[in-house]
Amino acid sequence: MRPELSTAANMTLSLLLIAAVVLVWGGVTMIRKGDGAGGNRTKGLLMIVCAVVLVGNVLIWTV
Repeated sequence: MRPELSTAANMTLSLLLIAAVVLVWGGVTMIRKGDGAGGNRTKGLLMIVCAVVLVGNVLIWTV
C-alpha cells in the first residue's frame, strides 16, 4: 500500500480538476461561438483535449 497523499498533492489535484472544468467550459463556449475559418473551433477542441489529459493525470495519481 502506498502512503496517503500530502496536503499539497491533494490541493494540486483539486486545482487540476477545477482547471479541467474551466477548460471544458471555455472549449464548449469557443466551439459554439465559432467563426467562418474554424480557428475558434480548433482552439476549443484543443482545450477539451487538454482537459481530458488533466483528468487522466488526476486518475493516474489517485487510482
